[in-house]
Amino acid sequence: MTKTDPVLTVHRHTHPSGATVLGATGELDHHTAGALLGALDELRLTRTGGLVIDLTGLSYCDSTGITVLVTAHHRAEQAGCPLALAGLGPDLRQMFHTVGLDQIFTFHDDLDHAVDALGS
Repeated sequence: MTKTDPVLTVHRHTHPSGATVLGATGELDHHTAGALLGALDELRLTRTGGLVIDLTGLSYCDSTGITVLVTAHHRAEQAGCPLALAGLGPDLRQMFHTVGLDQIFTFHDDLDHAVDALGS
């Protein structure tokens, strides 16, 4: 059996509410984190609309991936841009809780709940 390199696909779109959505699908690790970091670098974060990082399709996240998400948090905070994470599966949610990310992020079951929370 041949081991393949991890793959992360990042897509960006604007939700009808005005929120920017970055969706990540695949494995977020030291091999792939640059894709999400690059997408973050391209954003102009503002106080309006907010940012949702949709992790519904994420199958794995290591410490490098966590660092990218914390970087997103810091950038959003500096810009005054509300940020929410959506779609974390139970295993990733538990891991994020274990490392204390629940202290800085708000987790939502899906994209719609995350977008709704940005508006409140």
